[in-house]
Amino acid sequence: MPDTATPAGRVTPAGPVTTAITERDPVPPTRTSHPARTTAALRDLAGSLVVSCQALPGEALHGADIMARMARAAVAGGAAAVRINGPEDVAAVRQAVAVPVIGLWKDGDDGVYITPTLEHARRVAEAGADLVAIDATRRPRPDGLSLADTIEALHRLGIGVLADVSTHEEGVAAAAAGADAVATTLSGYTAYSTPPDGPDFALVASLAAVLAVPLIAEGRVGTPEEAVRVLTLGAHAVVVGGAITRPTAITARFAAALPRAAAPLSGAVEPERTAAPGTAAARGPEATSGPEATPELTAPPPPVPSPHAPTPVARRTAEEPTA
Repeated sequence: MPDTATPAGRVTPAGPVTTAITERDPVPPTRTSHPARTTAALRDLAGSLVVSCQALPGEALHGADIMARMARAAVAGGAAAVRINGPEDVAAVRQAVAVPVIGLWKDGDDGVYITPTLEHARRVAEAGADLVAIDATRRPRPDGLSLADTIEALHRLGIGVLADVSTHEEGVAAAAAGADAVATTLSGYTAYSTPPDGPDFALVASLAAVLAVPLIAEGRVGTPEEAVRVLTLGAHAVVVGGAITRPTAITARFAAALPRAAAPLSGAVEPERTAAPGTAAARGPEATSGPEATPELTAPPPPVPSPHAPTPVARRTAEEPTA
């Protein structure tokens, strides 16, 4: 799953819940305009790094105060925005940093679990998120609302929407439904999307070529080189999470690699040590004592420089700075 696993338990949405997807007219729905705060935040993210700071219950770094410190560290390192999970963490991070906060709420462990209902999104926004990320896949939403209805309701509340998708078709549909931006977060995390080994470069390129709203690349971006590549493919910004803010996973990757790296050395025989010629050890134990033992050879003392010798001139290498 993207960023982290999801906690058990789901907030009960208001009103009846249905699993049916509301059929929509193919004409893009009537909706309010993009919130001004969202438009400004997205404009400032052009070509920049967003860092996902998340830790769930049971993890060593779980806690709003810790996530606030993590966000501050990310911003100090150059993050232009942060992606934060849950109202409590969003509220703490909002007080800790001045950069835009992309809020979400992971609830449940299957189906639509990233900000799954309108109520989840509203509470994340009230906590201080500048932009709310929601699941924008084709799967049915727990509160029975269509994606377009959810986005329109959030816009009427002045809340901007980042649509997390898993396929090209979902990205196009999310933009048509009114999303302020689209993210490739869920690529490989739905039953019908093929998980790539790394970032889904093909999805980034295809969506960037057709969307009129900003595209945010997210998902398995593990190196600076991969982050640069998604931007060159047309992404507006890039989100990096586990490669920066998941020390347990990072440590496990290093630890798992060490036995494989050391495997060729297992069972190797240490080479025999050879004593220097002329030493007692080289002559054997019988030569270390007795009347015929040869004294140890010692190096002669260094010569004493003459007071009349010229002083050597130091030569500056190319790497040394000039005065």
